[in-house]
Amino acid sequence: MFNTIRSAIARRSLAGMLALGATLSACAAQAAAITMYRDPNCGCCLAWAAHLENGDAHSVETVDHPDMASVKTEHGVPDGLRSCHTAIADGYVIEGHVPAADIERLLAERPEGIAGLAVAGMPMGSPDMEHRTHREAYQVIAFGPSGTSVWADYGGTM
Repeated sequence: MFNTIRSAIARRSLAGMLALGATLSACAAQAAAITMYRDPNCGCCLAWAAHLENGDAHSVETVDHPDMASVKTEHGVPDGLRSCHTAIADGYVIEGHVPAADIERLLAERPEGIAGLAVAGMPMGSPDMEHRTHREAYQVIAFGPSGTSVWADYGGTM
């Protein structure tokens, strides 16, 4: 009987520790400080930063940079995935209009082999590129040393 009780307590303790770990990971993702590099003449970048700061989920520091190509090269953004702004979130590269939920998932899961996420170009329908009558399908692409893969798909394949 004593072993049964001790086993039940151990299972509950393990479940509690796992739940606490998940909660702490979620809190860490929500509290991420993000540095966004942008061309000073681009207005959509500031709207995307506001999307991330919505509800105080993230703090975004904006850095105006005259040579965005060099920022993208320095942070390893593949040529075919480049967009208008580049952000760094807790060591991960976030390129373009990536939805906040995808960044939060990345920060919570921290998968091996992924250096960052990208939404190539500026597709209508991505965060702060919304338009009432037109929405393009787009994908969030994970990239890193092992190549690229689809992280999330919004509106089907392209």
